[in-house]
Amino acid sequence: MRVFWMFRIIISLFIGVVIVALNFTNSWAEARMTTNATYKSFSNAVIQAEVGLHVGLYGINVTLRGNPIVQFNETINYNEMFSWHDIVEEEYEQALVKGLPNPILYIVEKFTLSSPCGMIFQYRQSGRFASATLWTAFCCWMLANILFSLPVVLYAGYMTMATAAFIFFSMASFSTIMNVPRCVFSIGEDSFVTEYSHSFWLALATGLLCTIVGIFVVMLNFLMPEKIKAAFSAGFDNCEVEDQSCREGYLNSVFLNGDINLPVTPKVTPECL
Repeated sequence: MRVFWMFRIIISLFIGVVIVALNFTNSWAEARMTTNATYKSFSNAVIQAEVGLHVGLYGINVTLRGNPIVQFNETINYNEMFSWHDIVEEEYEQALVKGLPNPILYIVEKFTLSSPCGMIFQYRQSGRFASATLWTAFCCWMLANILFSLPVVLYAGYMTMATAAFIFFSMASFSTIMNVPRCVFSIGEDSFVTEYSHSFWLALATGLLCTIVGIFVVMLNFLMPEKIKAAFSAGFDNCEVEDQSCREGYLNSVFLNGDINLPVTPKVTPECL
């Protein structure tokens, strides 16, 4: 029973933490490559670096890491975040003012409103719907935990499957970015496109886990309802858990009848001393 409760708590916490973390990760889709590219505008300096694009539900993260890191007496190690909530044009102008390297500016420009690729519209809407369905899945997860603590294990199983359904809905919403013509990022002589990454596959695994747990609970509730209630400590007295039997109690009739003769302690006076 202790092992069962340990696994139950670990699985429940894992699902809840993953759902919340997926909203804020920048690895739903990724693309990276190592290439030779012009370092900055109005400069002929060419660097060898690894360029990375990481797409999340709330924005993109662009990385540039030199190979080696120090080139032309500069440390080339950039990690820039651009959010959907803000106007991308303003962040792009700020990046121009800061003088960020050309590969970063080139990628960010693809997500501006003036870009012919139009990636900002699809990525922003897909991210918003995916985030909304993930938060709905988190609410279903909380309701499932509450129902598991009450004598309604069947409905807890249904809510666990609802959690899985909303996780799959978020994945389907994000997947719509792959249905539009994908824009090719060309830097130097190389190019790349975004592909599904860690967060997407983690969401898939979590959804499958919720589905398995929900179906397992519902099936056991129909096959052996008494045992499943006992496993979740619902509908049984504490003395029936873990084969513990309640012991009989005995009442003292002397105390009940009030026939109590307590010994009287003689009072000691100074004359007796």
